[in-house]
Amino acid sequence: MKVVSTFAASIKGFRIAFLTAGLITILFTPCVLFAQTDSTEKAAPAAKNDSSLISPSIEFLSTQKANDTIDLKAALKAKVKGTIFRLPLLKVSFIQVTDSGEKLLGFGITDQAGKAVFQAKAGSLATDKEGKFHFKAVFAGNKAMDPVEEELTIKRARLEITPAKEDSLLNVKVKLIDVGTGTEIPVPKATLGIFVTRMFNPLKVGEGTTDENGEATIEIPANLPGDTKGNINLVVKLEENELYGNLEAGVCQQWGTSVSDKSNELPRALWSPHPPLWMIVTFVILMMAVWGHYIVIIYKLFRLRKEEPPVPTNATNSYL
Repeated sequence: MKVVSTFAASIKGFRIAFLTAGLITILFTPCVLFAQTDSTEKAAPAAKNDSSLISPSIEFLSTQKANDTIDLKAALKAKVKGTIFRLPLLKVSFIQVTDSGEKLLGFGITDQAGKAVFQAKAGSLATDKEGKFHFKAVFAGNKAMDPVEEELTIKRARLEITPAKEDSLLNVKVKLIDVGTGTEIPVPKATLGIFVTRMFNPLKVGEGTTDENGEATIEIPANLPGDTKGNINLVVKLEENELYGNLEAGVCQQWGTSVSDKSNELPRALWSPHPPLWMIVTFVILMMAVWGHYIVIIYKLFRLRKEEPPVPTNATNSYL
């Protein structure tokens, strides 16, 4: 009986210890509490995810011409995964910024190279007190691209070009004048380049620096190829000036050599579409030798197949 009571007491003590350990575990175990949401509270708007939009950039330039016009040029491009892409068929608006506000001049659609050009009449545009123009090129953006804009400030100026032929020398006299304030002021120490228009890019044939009167004389090489009448188009340019931007003026002179516009058949030569006869004969002989080997090999294969002994169709098994 003593053994039974001792065993029962140990069972009871084990139960008490087990219950105590369970209670301690429940009390000190962290738990998650759930609260009921307020249905009357308005949900905050979700943040707009703009990380997927393309961020383009605009390269904005201007060119003042001698015919009192200004070409506004915008190049739209974007860098995607380390590669630069030109953006065609997009609308770029050109705006003039004045003290009274902004005035929309017009817009242009980018071509396959991502470039848009708009020509403005300089005489109809207002300048500030310093005789400067303030322009802005704006791309409004779309579902795939962020909006972007670029500003440009230039001072009004004019380039003049005068051809002068003295004996056998061909010269052009150029002059750069600041007309921003309404008074013509010569611009000294400006580097001007003279170019001849060509099919793809202008050909630079000379360079000069203006003196204190804003003038420079540049010699033109003789015997430049021209059209059928020997005319060449000369263009003087001021490029990427910090104050005036780009300026250009042109003139056409009969100072070149006449070049026929008729398409004549080129002689047989290595550099022409018509190769020499010896090259054609050599090529034909080599091709005949190569293809002759192929024909002989195919002929031998057919002969081997014909010489193969026929297999009897009603042969009997000799072991049966």
